[in-house]
Amino acid sequence: MSNLFLFLRSMIDLTQPQNSEIKNLDILAKQVVEGFITGMHKSPFHGFSVEFSEHKLYNKGESTRHIDWKLFAKTEKLYTKKYEEETNLRCHIIIDNSASMHYPISNNNNLKNLNKIGFTAVAAASLLEILKKQRDAVGLSIYADSYEFYAPEKGSERHRKMILQQLDTLLQTKTVKNKGTETYQYLHEIAEKIHRRSLIFVFSDMFQTSKNHDELFEALRHLKYNKHEVVLFHTYDKELEFDFNFDDTPKKFVDVETNEEINLYANSIKEKYNTEVALFFSNLKNKCLQYKIDYVPVNIRKGVTPILTSYLISRQKFL
Repeated sequence: MSNLFLFLRSMIDLTQPQNSEIKNLDILAKQVVEGFITGMHKSPFHGFSVEFSEHKLYNKGESTRHIDWKLFAKTEKLYTKKYEEETNLRCHIIIDNSASMHYPISNNNNLKNLNKIGFTAVAAASLLEILKKQRDAVGLSIYADSYEFYAPEKGSERHRKMILQQLDTLLQTKTVKNKGTETYQYLHEIAEKIHRRSLIFVFSDMFQTSKNHDELFEALRHLKYNKHEVVLFHTYDKELEFDFNFDDTPKKFVDVETNEEINLYANSIKEKYNTEVALFFSNLKNKCLQYKIDYVPVNIRKGVTPILTSYLISRQKFL
């Protein structure tokens, strides 16, 4: 990817208006969920029915259904796979809290005009509400230029409220600067922490300082380790970050992760920018397809409810 796109990956139009405040994320999440969960005939999420536990020696007369033939080829002894029942789903939510996720500029958020971190907080709280109804275990990881927060998967109400408080803090945080990230580094670290088979939601704009996107894609593949199911909510502002629709007057653009500045006319670089960003999106989508990661593009201007509803309905079709 060219230096041009890396430089403008988290651009700010310094004349952006502010938004109004969301005061109670818990109530808002319940309202969002109530709007689309009522019409669903079945839950969009299910626990994994069985999980491999250990090997045991095969006893004559037992069913041969679970014999591990690969192990037999190595040892010339018959072993069967022992499984344990799994009744509840384990889910882990991963949130990129780098400065670019706080774009567009906003001191506060309302549901109709969320920035990327605002969308993420509301969407994650809504997923938390759905999983609460199923009594599933949920964990949370937040990263930026450090691993800011980690909570393992638990199902208690106290644990859920703690996660909700973290999401509310993200929602209410004012724009931050000089808070970059190497997303690939923290995805690797988080993958090492999640040992048991889980459903993993990743919320990120996938922008990072490093130019080596192979490292980023390799980190995504690492998340699939241990048979995790991974869903990437790729957040972006289509009008500004993808289409680069700024009026053609002199503007100052600031990289919020490095504080570098550039003055330019948007039309002078729009064509090249569009080419570079489209290529990045295409490569990311193809890599997710290759690694069997569920890729969900999130144009934040569409709003939380339409995007979540579309995703959950499409998910139900395959259950």
